[in-house]
Amino acid sequence: MTQATEFAPGLTIQGFAAPLRLSQFKLIAFDMDSTLINIECVDEIADAAGRKAEVAAITEAAMRGEITNYKESLRQRVALLKGVKVAHLHEVLSARLRLNPGAADLVRACKAAGMKVLLVSGGFTYFTDHVRDVLGIDWTRSNELELADGVLTGRMVDQAWGDICDGEEKRKTLLATCQMMGITPNQAIAMGDGANDLPMMGVAGLSVAYHAKPKVREQAMVSIHEGGLDRLLEVLTH
Repeated sequence: MTQATEFAPGLTIQGFAAPLRLSQFKLIAFDMDSTLINIECVDEIADAAGRKAEVAAITEAAMRGEITNYKESLRQRVALLKGVKVAHLHEVLSARLRLNPGAADLVRACKAAGMKVLLVSGGFTYFTDHVRDVLGIDWTRSNELELADGVLTGRMVDQAWGDICDGEEKRKTLLATCQMMGITPNQAIAMGDGANDLPMMGVAGLSVAYHAKPKVREQAMVSIHEGGLDRLLEVLTH
């Protein structure tokens, strides 16, 4: 990868000449936690169990790429959520979860250009379903927390369509969606902030880091350091 250059204040690019045309792309895939939304949901749920610091430390290490087995790190964090009531999930969703600046504007612009939108997350269906409905997202792939009598069991539900949604599963989901649409991965944009986003970013035609970890910024073709997600539109002309 070539050396990143400043395209505009707080916005760097590498490996291509800007601007590109938005019409080149047919799909945009987003990570959720700390990308489309302002929080890491698993950390906020852990707050109810008095374990936020412990869980957040694992999350941070995983996002920085310091934990190589993402699936195991997620199982560890979910196990620490055992006993949290579903009412607290609702509290996180209603009181703490907010769309990041520019999220709605970027999704709206992509949809107006005829693109499909994919949300692929190592987070949980409880939150991805909400974000999907708010933004009008076409498809989602995430993990499902197991509940019993309104309380988290500390486990995830086995899903018929695949294993825990880690980096490799994000990559597979992006590629499968492209195949379903009859497009090439070069016609897809992938946007994320953590190390588990790198596999899908690596196969997309345009990779975008949003206020990302150093490892992700180094490899992304576009890196947004300041401002909202809609700053991507500065390097994409209609």
